[in-house]
Amino acid sequence: MSDTVKYLLDETRLPKAWYNINADLPEPLAPVLHPGTKQPITPDDLAVIFPRAVIEQEMSTEREIEIPQPVRDVYRQWRPSPLFRARRLEKALDTPARIYYKYEGVSPAGSHKPNTAIAQAFYNQQEGVKRITTETGAGQWGSSLALAGTFFGLEIVVYMVRVSFDHKPYRRAYMESFGAQCIGSPSNTTAAGRAILAEHPDSTGSLGIAISEAVELAAQRDDTKYALGSVLNHVLLHQTVTGIEAKEQMAMADDYPDLIIGCTGGGSNFAGLAFPFLEERLRQGRDIEFIAVEPSACPTLTKGAFAYDFGDTAQLTPLVKMYTLGSGFVPPGFHAGGLRYHGMAPQISHLSKLGLLKPRSYNQLECFAAGIQFAKAEGILPAPEANHAVRGAIHEAEKCREAGESKAILFNLCGHGHFDMQAYMDYSAGKLKDLVYDDSEVAMALAGLPSVG
Repeated sequence: MSDTVKYLLDETRLPKAWYNINADLPEPLAPVLHPGTKQPITPDDLAVIFPRAVIEQEMSTEREIEIPQPVRDVYRQWRPSPLFRARRLEKALDTPARIYYKYEGVSPAGSHKPNTAIAQAFYNQQEGVKRITTETGAGQWGSSLALAGTFFGLEIVVYMVRVSFDHKPYRRAYMESFGAQCIGSPSNTTAAGRAILAEHPDSTGSLGIAISEAVELAAQRDDTKYALGSVLNHVLLHQTVTGIEAKEQMAMADDYPDLIIGCTGGGSNFAGLAFPFLEERLRQGRDIEFIAVEPSACPTLTKGAFAYDFGDTAQLTPLVKMYTLGSGFVPPGFHAGGLRYHGMAPQISHLSKLGLLKPRSYNQLECFAAGIQFAKAEGILPAPEANHAVRGAIHEAEKCREAGESKAILFNLCGHGHFDMQAYMDYSAGKLKDLVYDDSEVAMALAGLPSVG
């Protein structure tokens, strides 16, 4: 039996604690502000929509936070997830680069999202919560929370961004198979949704709108809380199980990454892989480059403003300082639905502002081309979101070929594309086109940024 197989079968290898990057930031994050008073928010302010344990993690500066045993027991079904050397892709690219990918598509839901869904469902159940509301873009987060709700006996209500709700019926079917209620957003079930539909009856929706609907519904009942699949500190914390495993697996491969790449919408899968390696850069001075890849049609890090903004369109959420295109901005309906978010995680925004990571954007068609190229070499068809990380890795490998450099490139293949075949069919038929964000719409959205002293 190979060392790799032994590692994957060894349950003692499963991490016992998540890594909290707040303990090692060279400068602290800007405080989260109450949307009404504009003063730093308190735990009591957040208790309306989050369980106490999650609030404590959101505000914690402890370097390690223990993973509860019931959460580890569920993780064991697919963790540790495998790390592969992409040798056939290297050969196809004729590159001296060494390409590795951490494959999170082996989870029951087919993506990295259960890493936090399982944890959040557990903490809610422990506090006596009966129902969780949430939003989802492409459907990976909604699928993962539906799964977690079944494990911990919770009712799940998912507001799915309308363009994905229409394009991805199998994602909806997956959620409903686990007992979740899936509602296309904007909807007529909330005041926020009705207001959007009154002004834009044919709205394709956005994550910001879906968040507004989910938060509004959660605030109406004492037995209901809200769960977020990306952006917030505690979500990125839970995802670090990926990078913690990858560090040990890279050591088993007797290698170490020069470059770490991940796609970014809200930031959770990039953070999950990158943060444990960033710890070694921050504390030990390791020379690692971090590249956060986003879609050119929703270029939050590359084109947005670093400012306080709401996380949702109806402006119900607290104010966080982040790179944003404006909470009122609705991105065009490209197929990487999980990346159609107007803002970026405060931690990732902060690290980008400090120059500790490099943002980059690519167009839709080149990302699909990269996904097909990767699938033909490695046999895994990535999700449209993951194609952005694939494109970034291929780009860097091509640069290594041109420069004659042998670098180790590690990227997060955050999910498979088995529920996204319509997008691949459209791509193969030449029906997809590169979409661009509307400068005038972004200008209008940014003009509405809240005034914070």
